[in-house]
Amino acid sequence: MEVKTSLLDNMIGVGDMVLLEPLSEDTFIENLKKRFDHNEIYTYIGSVVISMNPYKSLSIYTAEKVEEYRNRNFYELSPHIYALADEAYRSLRDQDKDQCILITGESGAGKTEASKFVMSYVAAVCGKGQEVNKVKEQLLQSNPVLEAFGNAKTVRNDNSSRFGKYMDIEFDFKGDPIGGVISNYLLEKSRVVKQSRGERNFHIFYQLLSGASDDLLKKLKLDRDFSKYNYLSLDSATVNGLDDAASFRTVRNAMQIVGFMEDEVQSIFELVAAALKLGNIEFKPESRVNGFDESRVKDKNDLKEMCELLGIEQSVLERAFSFRTVEAKMEKVSTTLNVAQAYYARDALAKNLYSRMFSWLVNRINESIKAQTKKPKKVMGVLDIYGFEIFEDNSFEQFIINYCNEKLQQIFIELTLREEQEEYIREGIEWTNIEYFNNAIICDLIENNQNGILAMLDEECLRPGTVTDETFLDKLNTVCAEHQHFESRRSKNSKFLTDHSLPHNCFRIQHYAGKVVYRAEGFVDKNNDLLYRDLSQAMYKANHSLMKLLFPEGNPAKVNLKRPPTAGFQFKASVGTLMKNLLTKNPNYIRCIKPNDKKAAHIFTDSLVCHQVRYLGLMENVRVRRAGYAFRQAYESCLERYKMLCKQTWPHWRGPAREGVKVLLTGLQVNAEEFAYGRSKIFIRNPRTLFFLEEKRRQCLEDLATLIQKIYRGWKCRTHFLLMKKSQVVVSAWYRRFAQQKKYQKIRCSALVVQSFIRGWKARKLLRELKHKKRCEQAVTTISAFWHGTQARWELRRLKEEARNKHAVSVIWAAWLGTKARRELKRLKEEARRKHAIAVIWAYWLGLKVRREYRKFFRANAGKKIYDFTIQRIMQKYFLGLKKTMTSMSPIDKSWPARPYGFLDGTHKELKRVFHLWRCKKYRSQFTEEKKATYEEKLAASELFKDKKALYPSSVGQPFKGDYVEITKNPKYQKLNSLAEDRVLLADVVSKINRANGKGAPRIFLLTKKSLVLADQKTGQVKASVPLLDLSSVSVSTHNDGFFALKLKEGAVSAAKGDFLLSSDRLIEIITKLHRTGAASADRNQIKIDISDEFLVQFKQDKVCVKFIQGTPKNGNSVACKRKNNRLLEVSVPSP
Repeated sequence: MEVKTSLLDNMIGVGDMVLLEPLSEDTFIENLKKRFDHNEIYTYIGSVVISMNPYKSLSIYTAEKVEEYRNRNFYELSPHIYALADEAYRSLRDQDKDQCILITGESGAGKTEASKFVMSYVAAVCGKGQEVNKVKEQLLQSNPVLEAFGNAKTVRNDNSSRFGKYMDIEFDFKGDPIGGVISNYLLEKSRVVKQSRGERNFHIFYQLLSGASDDLLKKLKLDRDFSKYNYLSLDSATVNGLDDAASFRTVRNAMQIVGFMEDEVQSIFELVAAALKLGNIEFKPESRVNGFDESRVKDKNDLKEMCELLGIEQSVLERAFSFRTVEAKMEKVSTTLNVAQAYYARDALAKNLYSRMFSWLVNRINESIKAQTKKPKKVMGVLDIYGFEIFEDNSFEQFIINYCNEKLQQIFIELTLREEQEEYIREGIEWTNIEYFNNAIICDLIENNQNGILAMLDEECLRPGTVTDETFLDKLNTVCAEHQHFESRRSKNSKFLTDHSLPHNCFRIQHYAGKVVYRAEGFVDKNNDLLYRDLSQAMYKANHSLMKLLFPEGNPAKVNLKRPPTAGFQFKASVGTLMKNLLTKNPNYIRCIKPNDKKAAHIFTDSLVCHQVRYLGLMENVRVRRAGYAFRQAYESCLERYKMLCKQTWPHWRGPAREGVKVLLTGLQVNAEEFAYGRSKIFIRNPRTLFFLEEKRRQCLEDLATLIQKIYRGWKCRTHFLLMKKSQVVVSAWYRRFAQQKKYQKIRCSALVVQSFIRGWKARKLLRELKHKKRCEQAVTTISAFWHGTQARWELRRLKEEARNKHAVSVIWAAWLGTKARRELKRLKEEARRKHAIAVIWAYWLGLKVRREYRKFFRANAGKKIYDFTIQRIMQKYFLGLKKTMTSMSPIDKSWPARPYGFLDGTHKELKRVFHLWRCKKYRSQFTEEKKATYEEKLAASELFKDKKALYPSSVGQPFKGDYVEITKNPKYQKLNSLAEDRVLLADVVSKINRANGKGAPRIFLLTKKSLVLADQKTGQVKASVPLLDLSSVSVSTHNDGFFALKLKEGAVSAAKGDFLLSSDRLIEIITKLHRTGAASADRNQIKIDISDEFLVQFKQDKVCVKFIQGTPKNGNSVACKRKNNRLLEVSVPSP
C-alpha cells in the first residue's frame, strides 16, 4: 500500500473540511460520501475527527499503521483516529497536559469501537515491562466485561452501549500506564424487564445460557432454553455474527485477567440468574374480608429457586411481594399490594438488583485497575456516551440523554472557541469575535434550579397528594409556556393549539440538533425509581455475599426515613461532575456518524447522514474554524512543501524559515490580505489560496519531473554508449588472444611429435645394446652356478652317510638304558607293597584291641554324647558365623544374618531383638542433652510434616542449629540480643513478602519462649515484636517452598498491621520450634499448623488470598511470587 506523506497528497475528496470549497451542507455530505466510497472513513475538521462506521473490517489498524502514525505530526499523514490518539498521548507525555477524548454520535455510529482503537493505540505506543503490560492488559480486558453487562442489541446496533462510560487512564512521569478509573452513567435498567420489538436484553443473559457449562447451569438452577424466561425477548434471541458461547468464554477470561476471584464471579452469575428467575414470578388476585384485593404468587417454584440462590427465606420475600410497610415518624402502616402493584414491585426489584450489581462491578474493576502509587499522575480520559436520540416514542431516558448531549455540545463549542482564541493569541494574530448559537438557554431550560424541567419534575415527585404525569405536564405548561424552546398543546402560546403533530400528553423541546417530542407518560415513575423498603430489607437479610453491599438501606439498624434522591437529580449531579472534569483537561473530539440504518457496508444514506451532521453541529464547527483563518502551518513545513515555487528558495534556503516563506509568498504575488504571519506558523485565510499554492506546486512538480526524466534519459544513453564501446574493446582483445593461443598450440604439438620420434629411435638402439650385454653376463652366471651345485650335492651325500652312522649308535644305547630302568622300577614297587601290607595289618590289630576295650562304655552313652557333641558343634559354628557376619552398630540398620538351621528360629529372632536393644542403649549413651533436644525436635517435625509437606524430606539430614546469624558473637546484633527478654531459641534471616509486588525484604527472625521478633538485617532495628500469646496459627503449603504465614488473633495489639507472610529455606525448623514452644507453655493454647495450597492473609483492613500453583518460574527452579491483583498473591512452585 502506498504511504501518504501529507494530508494534501493523493487526496480523495478533501481530507480537512475546513479546506472544503465551496462550503455548504450539500458539498459537506458529498465529500463524506466520496471518501466513504473509497474506504476513507476518517475526515478532519481542524483537530476534530469525523468517523464513519464502515460496517466491515478494514486493514487500517495493523501494527504497521501504528508505527506509521507514531510520533508524527497531526496533519502529516492522511486522516486517521491514530493521528488524534498520538497527538493526545504525546501532549500528555511531553507537555504534562491532561487529555480527554470525547467520542459522540448516535447508537450504531461506532463509538465503542472508536474508544477501543484509541486505547489499543495508546497501549501499543507506551512503554513495555511486566508491570506495565499487566496494567495495559487489565485496562483493555475491562471492555469485554463492561460490554457483556452493559451492552445489548437494539434496532440500530447489535452491540449498543446502554450506559455512559468515562475512563480516566493514569500515566506516570514516563508516560507508562499505571492504572485507571471508570465512571458509568445512567444504565438503561428498564431494559432488564422490557425490550422493544427486534431488541434483546443485556448480552450477559444470553451468553450465560449459551456458554456456561452444564454443571454451572445446574448450580444456578437455569435451563439453556431462552423461551423459559419472561425477561428475554425471543424474536431477536440470536444475532447473526454474535457467538454468545464464545463471548462468554471471553468474558470469563477477561474477568480473571482483571482480577475477579472465583467466588466473586460465582456470586455475579447467581445475581444474573436471580434476575432471570424474578421475571418468571407471576401473581394472582385474592380477595380479602375487608374487600381489598391481595396478590399471591401463582407458582412458587421459581420463587423458591431464586431464594435458594440468594439465601433468602421464601416466606420473607413472598410477604414483601404482597404487603408494603409505610413508616412515618413513630408509626408503621402495612398495606396490601394488588396484582399490578406486585408486578411493579417485582420489576423494580429486578431493575435495582441488576443496576446495583453493575455499579458494584464497575467499582470492583476500579479497585483492580486503580494506580497503586500516590505519586503525581498524568490523566487521559476517554468518554464513550450516548449520542443524541430522536425516536418515534421518546421518554424520560431520551430526555436526560439529550440533556447530557446539550451539555457536551456547549462545552464543545466553548472549548473549540477557546482553543482557537489561545492559538491566535499565542501566534500574535488579532482575534475577532465569532457569532455562533449558544445552547446555554436550552441547558438552562432543563437544569435551572428554580424553573428547570428537572427541578419541576423533582418537585412533583416530592409533592404530597396525587401526583401523575398529567400534573407534571400541567406544571410545565404553566412555568415554561413563554420559553422560546418549549412547545406544548396546552401552553399559553396559541400557535401550538392547532398543531396536530403534537399530541396532548406530549411536549416538544427545540434542541440544538432539532426538535424532539417527549411523551410525558412514565416521567414521574422513572424519576422516582422507587423500591419498596420491604423488598430492600428482605434483600438485606439474604445470606448472599453481595446483598448487604447492594442494599445497604435495608439494614434495620440504619433506617432512613428520608426520601432517596431522584434519578434526574443524580444524573444532573453526575453530568455536572463530568463537565467540571472535562474542563480541566485538553479536549480531543471524535464525531461518529452512522451511514445507514441497515447495518450494511457500502451503503450511504444522504438523509440519515445529513440529520447527524446537523445535530452534531459539524457545519457550525467548520464555520467556527473558518471564521478567521482556514489553514495554518508551521513555517518549516510550509517552506519545505512549496520552496520549489520560487527561485530564491529552491533548492535550498539558508536563512530563517519565516523569511523564506515571506520571500516565497512575495515571489508568487499572493494578496497580503489572504495570509498573516504568526510567531511559528503561517495563517492562510481562504482555502482558494491554499489550492492555488497546491496547483502551482503540482505544475512545478510536473516540470521538475520532466527535467529529471530528460537528465536521466541522457545519462542512461551515455552510459549505454560507453558500456558498448568498452565491451567492443574487450571482445577484440579476447579474440586476438584466442587466435595466438591456437597458433602456438599447433606449433607446440608438431615439435612434440618430432621430438618423440627421435627419442624413440635412440631408446630402441640403446635397448638392443643392453640386451646383448645382459645375455653374455647371464650365460657366465649359469655355468658357474651349475658347477657350484654339483660340488654341493657331493658334499651333502657325504654328510648324510656320516649322520646315519652316528644315529644308529645313539638308538642302541638308549634301548639298553631303558631296559635297565624298567627292571629297577619293578623291584622298588614290590618292596613298597610289602611295607603297606604290614602297616594295614598293624592298624587293624590296634583298632580291634580298642573296640574290645571300650565296647561296654560305648553301648551305654554313645547316643547322647554324639547328640550333645553334634549340637555343641552346631551352636559353636552358628555363633562363630554370627561373629563373622554381624551387622553394623547403627540403630537404623535393619539387616540381620540369615538363619542357618530351622530349629534355631526362636533363638535367632530373640538374639536380633536383644542385639538391637543393646546397640540402641550404646547409641543413646553417647548423646548429650543438647543432642537429645535436637532429636526430639526432629521427631516433632516428623509428626507435623511427614507425608504432608514436600520440603520435609530434604530437611531430615539437616541438623537444627537454632542460631544461624551468630547473634551473640556478631557486634552488629548485640543491641538486638540485649532486647530479647529470654534465651534466643532461633535466629535466622527470613524474607518478609510485600503484598504490593510480591517481592521479599530480608529480616532477622528471633524466637524466644515468650515472643518472636522481626528486625532489619542491616541496622538491627526492631520492626515488629509479637508475643506468642497473640499468635493463633501458622499456614504453609504442601509444595517444596519456604512460604509461611503467621496469623495473629483478632483484636490483639500486635495485629494492628495485620498478619506476616514470610519465606525461609529453614521453614521446617522454624515452625517446629514455634509449635514446641507453644506446646511447652501451660498459659497459652497450642499453635495450630494449617497445611493448604490456598489460604487467606490479613493485611491491615484487606484480606489477600495466597495461592500456590505448579509451573516453571522465569528465574529458573526457584519459587516466584507475584501480585495478580489487590486480593491475590500467586506463588509459582517448580514442578517436581
